[in-house]
Amino acid sequence: MVGADVSGVPSDGPMSGPDVQATFCATLVDEWVALGVRHAVIAPGSRSTPMALAIAERPDVALHVLHDERSAGFVALGLGLEGTPALLLCTSGTAAANFYPAVVEAGLSAVPMLVLTADRPEELRGVGAPQTIDQIELYGSHVRWFADPGVAREPERDGWRAFAGTAFARAADGPVQLNLPFREPLVGSAAPLPGRVTQAPTVDGSPARRDEVPEGFDRQRGVILAGGRSGVDPADVARLRELTQWPVIADPLSGMRGLDGAVTTADSLLRHDRFATDHVPEVIVRIGRPATSKTLGRWCDRAVDEYAATLVQVGGPGRIDPGHNVTAVCSIADLLAARPAGASGTTWAPRWANAESQAEAALSAALDGGGLTEPSAARTIAAHLAPDIALVVASSMPVRDLEWFGGRAARAHANRGANGIDGVVSTALGVALARGSAAVVVGDLAFVHDTNALAGLAQRRTDLRIVVVDNDGGGIFSFLPQATTLAPDRFELLFGTPHGTDVVAVAEAHHIAARTVTTADELVEQLTQPGPWVARVPSDREDNVAVHRALHDAVGRALG
Repeated sequence: MVGADVSGVPSDGPMSGPDVQATFCATLVDEWVALGVRHAVIAPGSRSTPMALAIAERPDVALHVLHDERSAGFVALGLGLEGTPALLLCTSGTAAANFYPAVVEAGLSAVPMLVLTADRPEELRGVGAPQTIDQIELYGSHVRWFADPGVAREPERDGWRAFAGTAFARAADGPVQLNLPFREPLVGSAAPLPGRVTQAPTVDGSPARRDEVPEGFDRQRGVILAGGRSGVDPADVARLRELTQWPVIADPLSGMRGLDGAVTTADSLLRHDRFATDHVPEVIVRIGRPATSKTLGRWCDRAVDEYAATLVQVGGPGRIDPGHNVTAVCSIADLLAARPAGASGTTWAPRWANAESQAEAALSAALDGGGLTEPSAARTIAAHLAPDIALVVASSMPVRDLEWFGGRAARAHANRGANGIDGVVSTALGVALARGSAAVVVGDLAFVHDTNALAGLAQRRTDLRIVVVDNDGGGIFSFLPQATTLAPDRFELLFGTPHGTDVVAVAEAHHIAARTVTTADELVEQLTQPGPWVARVPSDREDNVAVHRALHDAVGRALG
């Protein structure tokens, strides 16, 4: 029986080639299931038949078939956010190339993923065989490990489980590519599988370098920047804040906006020149990734460049230092062990808390009870989406509106590794498949870019709630200098990019319920409904720029 652990001896007589391939694939899948894999995403094709059949034989693996490889890759990414890699399988040729954006994002965001690219055997490579490209190390440095074991051979059966275990172990913090060549005929029958070895697989590699806590770390004027995908326990961040009384400027992607001392209005506060100057920090502890706010980023750069502030990175993924101003990369344990006193007993924390209170009151007065704008939509979703429903936001204006105006309730995932808008709906679909439900907020361009995620969604009956902020184009570009320095027609052609797509009609064409909502009450009511559905929030790009300016100005007036 496929999937059962047996004696470890092959059946009588040598197996045929197709049966060896079938047994090889069944063994790999059996080992991965034993290690915790519960989801597989398959983009259909012929060359991947042996592995597809092995996966489909397993009732303990949830099988998700998607026709578009790019969408499939991001679904696997969303599934991997739970911490266990999903299997991601495709046939040979350009199918594997279409996984590339999702593999890049998984690599930069340290999301587990087992990428299985079927391939032609050695004798069909480089000779013009159809549906064949060079798949060797296709994803370069974006994967944690690459392996091409060659066509399966029966004498190697005793090493198959170790091979699967090594791949699983190396995928713990990012994608792994296994390039698996199969020779025709592709359909075989699995023989009894090699027995399991209970010893856990080991992975060679030196631990990431950590620096000592730098001199001058324990100073009064400090801030803690909490970002996403850090791998740092929020309880440790809360402990650091308790010791130092430094404010925690928390990105919604960090999940730390509920911490005592959290600041959620930093983008608006730091646009006020006097406040920004009066509160330049001496120490910056950045947990994980930087926030999306350029205002916050420039303020931190200014602190380092002009005031010689100490910037310490804690958590990953990897060293993140685009400004070349990180003083040290330390562990949270080392910072806590130093027992810094920070701003304890000073007015530093109350000053930040008072400014946060003033800014939040100004934003509430401006946003609550008015018409449904892009910022108020983000705030409404943050405040009213049930906490047990995961939220995904696009890496353009939706993530910024949630960061700037979402308040303490704001929390989400965004693909901020490569900051692309591709695959956002598919990522949310993967999250929904893993958790049972999810919501996603995207702009119209991100929605149109990923409409293949809608294929088959109605039949799956997956609880995916899709909010599309529709300003008919690339709204984020209206905030850039190009919008005022280029002629309007040139700007619209190259950046505004209106497409005229009817979002509601696209959803309905995929048999998904859809409607336009124009008030906060309508949006709140829609958020309570199980998906799949699409809710369109209409907006105007030019008006949206004015709305954002008015909100920041309101905070400026509140600060005086």
